[in-house]
Amino acid sequence: MVIVAKSGAQMLLLMMTASTVLLAQSSGPDAPQNHASVVDARQIVIPSVVATERSWQARDHYTYIERDEDRRLNSLGQVKSESVDVTKMMVVNGARFEQLLQHNGQLPSAKEQKKSEDDLNRLKHETPEEQTARLRKDEENRAFLRDVLEAFDFRLVGEEIISGRSAYVLQATPHPGYRAHGKYAKMFSRVEGKLWVDKQDFGWIKVDGQVTQSFSMGLILARVERGSHIIMEQTCVGESVWVPKRVEIRATARILFLKSLDIQRTLTYTDYRPASDGRYSVSR
Repeated sequence: MVIVAKSGAQMLLLMMTASTVLLAQSSGPDAPQNHASVVDARQIVIPSVVATERSWQARDHYTYIERDEDRRLNSLGQVKSESVDVTKMMVVNGARFEQLLQHNGQLPSAKEQKKSEDDLNRLKHETPEEQTARLRKDEENRAFLRDVLEAFDFRLVGEEIISGRSAYVLQATPHPGYRAHGKYAKMFSRVEGKLWVDKQDFGWIKVDGQVTQSFSMGLILARVERGSHIIMEQTCVGESVWVPKRVEIRATARILFLKSLDIQRTLTYTDYRPASDGRYSVSR
């Protein structure tokens, strides 16, 4: 299926992931800040936001394999259902396209194959109007990255070696009085975390965050509950392009304010390769 056609529950988790990643910081309990640390932090965060936006754009020109392990738990913490999907992310007409390779160890059914073929054919014959609408939606989904600097007060807390690379460690607290501009930016004040930024090219190596206040999102009236947690690790695939390597999500979501979903989800990404045309390079 085309990437933008995710189911409501899956999109909820992916947007929670994106919002947590873009926070790129943690709200320490009443941690004191001095002017020098704030200045130093912004000198790191500003180029890291630019680098992240560049990496997002570059990732659209890579193919890769995604393994999605999804477990749903009941109120007693017992496994209610679980599934494993393996998909290949391709680039078609400049858009990412998701092709299912396996579901629970089995090849896609005839029905699933037919749907994938129909979606692929529609994308190949996309009209200029449809392409404009898709690009506009992509831009809206990414726009809240630019709110990060305004939404938070940053603090540099140290340096560490992570995944063999030297990294800055940042914390931040939501900026008092911040008013969200985009439809996703309102989540910023309700998620805290910790970010490791590569000292060489300012890529995001790792993010560890959690939801501190429940928030609602989406047309399905879903609510992400307090305590939902995410860890995201990234890897550099060349030309300062940082892409997800592993995302682990433990979330509680309430759909229509009635049905509660306890979710354990692990996504792993492998085999990143430039799209077949081989002509794309990252602008600096």
